[in-house]
Amino acid sequence: MELEVMGAYCRRLILAACLSLGAVALSACGGGGDGGDNSGNNLTSSGDSGSGTASDSWEPGNFLPASTFANQCVSPRSGTNPATGSAYVDRQGTRLDENNWLRSMSNDLYLWYGEIEDKNPAEFDDSIEYFDQLKTFELTVSGREKDRFHYAIPTSEWQSQTQSGVYVGYGFQWALIEATPPRKAVIAYTDNEDGAGLPPGIGRGAEVLAVDGVDVAYGEDVDTLNDGMWPSTEGETHIFEMLPLGASEPITVELTARAVTSDPVQNVSVLDAAMGRKVGYMLFNDHIATAEPALIEAVQQLKAEGIDDLVLDIRYNGGGYLDIASELAYMIAGDVTLGRVFEQMTFNDQHPETNPVTGEPLDPTPFHNETLGIGNVQPGVALPTLNLPRLFVLTGNNTCSASEAIINSLRGVDVEVVQIGATTCGKPYGFYALDNCGTTYLTIQFKGVNAKDFGDYADGFRPNGSYGTAADLPGCAIADDFTRLLGDENEARLSTAINYIESGSCGDVPASGYTYSQVGARLSAASGSVPKEPWRSNRIMVR
Repeated sequence: MELEVMGAYCRRLILAACLSLGAVALSACGGGGDGGDNSGNNLTSSGDSGSGTASDSWEPGNFLPASTFANQCVSPRSGTNPATGSAYVDRQGTRLDENNWLRSMSNDLYLWYGEIEDKNPAEFDDSIEYFDQLKTFELTVSGREKDRFHYAIPTSEWQSQTQSGVYVGYGFQWALIEATPPRKAVIAYTDNEDGAGLPPGIGRGAEVLAVDGVDVAYGEDVDTLNDGMWPSTEGETHIFEMLPLGASEPITVELTARAVTSDPVQNVSVLDAAMGRKVGYMLFNDHIATAEPALIEAVQQLKAEGIDDLVLDIRYNGGGYLDIASELAYMIAGDVTLGRVFEQMTFNDQHPETNPVTGEPLDPTPFHNETLGIGNVQPGVALPTLNLPRLFVLTGNNTCSASEAIINSLRGVDVEVVQIGATTCGKPYGFYALDNCGTTYLTIQFKGVNAKDFGDYADGFRPNGSYGTAADLPGCAIADDFTRLLGDENEARLSTAINYIESGSCGDVPASGYTYSQVGARLSAASGSVPKEPWRSNRIMVR
């Protein structure tokens, strides 16, 4: 299984860095599909540097096994670990012990371990600060950071969020349209299909004009904007001036932060196309555990309707459990996937045949044709199938990791994938969540390739691309349309997909009615950044 991650507390850092510093800052903090760039810096630890301990001698290039330092903590936890049901194994240690564990673990497991500069762990009295250095700083061909996904989070938060799909918020996700004044942010989608708990008019396309009296477009008090747009505790109340979609006058609403459970699958419907073709549509936002039963129900519904084509809307899907991606890919394509490779993990050259985390042989992940029981469903039940020879995907730069694996794996078994939207984030990588001393560290450990041994899409899948690689997909580059609801057949991306189904071409997209991306801009409508909690935006393997 796997979950993908976008950046340690990025949702709260986005506006502080991005709204005040502009587009370059936004790219750096990883809002949206680029996911998790250089985040985690606000996690701090206390404790001494470990001087005087047996482990304080540092020899560059000389590494002891990570187990030498594991669970030796500045602040050991007590009680029962909810993930295991057993007592915590923490014992008293020092900051240097924690840092040495990070150093040895990274040298053993990090995919690009040879590109880490070996720095003295005793010089860092903050383990998160040290962890931020244990990565490559090389660039991709396009000039982006090679590793934009390095990330850490308190283990208690990681455990509570990944299984339940619960987060503190208002029940919707922001899209940051413009990062430099005049700034602009709108609601991308609601976490529940019916917008439960939200005032009238607060839905997709509603623009925020002010937060607690601070102007979003030009206001200088970014702390107030941060605190209001990304609340941290239940019960917080903030005053928003909003312009609902289609309205000419703003409204003022008071929103109270609450524990929100997201619906990962929404707007399942069947649309009519030319020549009597039935087109299925579903919005799939998160590969979280609760998505497993929801996807099965959606496919059963579409199968009963006898659809001829499927439009899978994953424009905001940052990733999640890889096994759920495998299940969905099988349910879409059916028999052609049986016995085939969904994805093969490859670790660094120190581990050519064995998974260094589990100790098991590096066997590929298959296309799963039975339930795995990830999302509180009975395991071993045959999955329904649509047996479709092609798939239409609606994508954006928030489309990452496990979502990209669906695209890549289906192309690996010669299922046609037509891409409508914007270039995906480019995350063919994954990792296991590693807990040490109450912090869960997510460092890239493997790369995934499909049945044709292709996984070189670090710069994303591109609709109608011209790079001359297998990351170029047939399709149409279309900006996100915040003037229409998701699932509306007149929404720009869905409308283009239907036209492609009917005519085999992108068609003439009207010049008005939706927001175009800005050429050369880091943040735009086509790449609209939708900052999410880390459990909703990364690929992580689970032992």
